[in-house]
Amino acid sequence: MPSEFDIIQRFFSRDVDAPDVVLGIGDDAALLSVPEGQQLVVTADTLIENVHFPEEIPPEFIGYKSLAVNLSDLAAMGATPKWVTLAISLPAVDEVWLEGFSRGFHGLAERHHVGLVGGDTTRGALSITVQAMGWVPEQQALLRSGARPGDQIYVSGTIGDAGLALSALQGNVSLGADDYQDLILRLHKPTPRIELGLNLRGLASSCIDISDGLMADLGHILEASDVGAEIDLVNLPYSKPVARWVDESENPLSPLVLGDDYELAFTIPPHHQEALDILAHDLDIRLTQIGTIVSEPGMTLFNSAGEPVKVTRTGYDHFGTP
Repeated sequence: MPSEFDIIQRFFSRDVDAPDVVLGIGDDAALLSVPEGQQLVVTADTLIENVHFPEEIPPEFIGYKSLAVNLSDLAAMGATPKWVTLAISLPAVDEVWLEGFSRGFHGLAERHHVGLVGGDTTRGALSITVQAMGWVPEQQALLRSGARPGDQIYVSGTIGDAGLALSALQGNVSLGADDYQDLILRLHKPTPRIELGLNLRGLASSCIDISDGLMADLGHILEASDVGAEIDLVNLPYSKPVARWVDESENPLSPLVLGDDYELAFTIPPHHQEALDILAHDLDIRLTQIGTIVSEPGMTLFNSAGEPVKVTRTGYDHFGTP
């Protein structure tokens, strides 16, 4: 039976060839250097079995997503990702599972040139905590608190794909094989919008990643900025399967309140519209204006007839009522 240190050495220890890593895995703590003129950005997320992922999904997806959700937070801050730590609790040593998990984790880390520099391994119920760190030039971080009346509200990509995939996984909706395969990857392998976040520095007045649902996360921007929003439901960017789901659903607002999209929601002043159009073209990414920031606090949703729509749920909350 491999020891804790055997597990670390075999599955998680990697040489990090980067001048900012003075000392990585192997000591009591890592030593890292932040360049002059940069601010350190730190985030952490915990994933729990049967809360954030079902036990039957491939471990490679779990490894990937445990890192992706943290990189998404760095993207929302406009930060360059640099290092991560990993604390993992395992009920038993399953070398096949660990091989798949590490493959998914390290594959994404290498794609974004992120070094694993420390962490912890222990016995217990399956739980994964990742802390991600990066840097951003001083005074250039994207915050939730900068939205102003007149700013345009945008989202990247499409929303609702992960929510529809989860509903299908739970047996609540039926999907064709092709749609299911596409959407399940959106749930288990979300794309951290790192490059978009970096390029929104100097353009966006506020930004957040969509993890708990568009309404809930946009609400955090409104609260932090002390503003309100008017949202045009007809402009929401849906994939074809989600658009069909909305048309057939008894609750057409579902894509707004279900989480795990990991797209970016952000606001820009109108005079940055042309620059944003160029950015969308250069990055080959779908960016959609869904509404406008207003001075009156609160969020108002309008249907295709221009009528306000009542909302009874805003998004996912670990400690809220189901």
